[in-house]
Amino acid sequence: MPCLSNEEINYQSPIYLQLREVIRNKIEEGEYMPGMAIPSENDLAETYGINRMTVRSGIDALVNEGILKRVQGKGVYVVGSKVERDLDTLGGFTQTMKEKNTEPYTKVLAKTLRKAGEKYSVIFGIKPEEDIYYIKRICSADGEPVSLEEIFIPKYIVPKLEGIDLGVFSIYEVYEFYGIKITRANQTLDLTQLEQRDARMLGIDSNLAVMLFECTSYDEKERVIELARTYTRGDKCNFSVHFKKD
Repeated sequence: MPCLSNEEINYQSPIYLQLREVIRNKIEEGEYMPGMAIPSENDLAETYGINRMTVRSGIDALVNEGILKRVQGKGVYVVGSKVERDLDTLGGFTQTMKEKNTEPYTKVLAKTLRKAGEKYSVIFGIKPEEDIYYIKRICSADGEPVSLEEIFIPKYIVPKLEGIDLGVFSIYEVYEFYGIKITRANQTLDLTQLEQRDARMLGIDSNLAVMLFECTSYDEKERVIELARTYTRGDKCNFSVHFKKD
């Protein structure tokens, strides 16, 4: 039975505030998970037998608290709680571009679930038959493609990732939703060439070399939470390394 049935409505309290608490409870109880869209205003109005403007007011109250986030043309998403993260040392594409006053955009090409197999079971310290997520996306800066990313994440780290729109939330934001803090990472740099299809998506010739960054990220518990391979155009990015004498 909906929480706002006629028998349960407290008419001494504004109905939109009661709806606000219903939604808040569903978030806290895990029915609405961070990164996922809540039902539409029309669906909520029909479910609880209230008008759409009342629903909108209840949602707006949670948006103002930073618990929900409206995304134009997509819906309303759960943001959830966040943890503090040091962006000076570790950060994803979206955060890095924003720090450079550049407009980031990511297009998810694939987000699938697969078995870890022997190779990735060793990397993540899990069994070969356990599931991992595979994500492939194009990252652009100010409208121009900069890099192609392949990301592998064990399912147990972010169990509900399949329901999260990675076009709305960055992967680092998703980690924050789940209270995961990346504390260190190992990264290697190599040169490679892309297959013709992938090169075309980056807007380059397949004969041109790209920089391949392979990064293994760890959390506070020393778990490997992510393996990322980033193929980056050399004509669109430069990188600096700072050394300090002991």
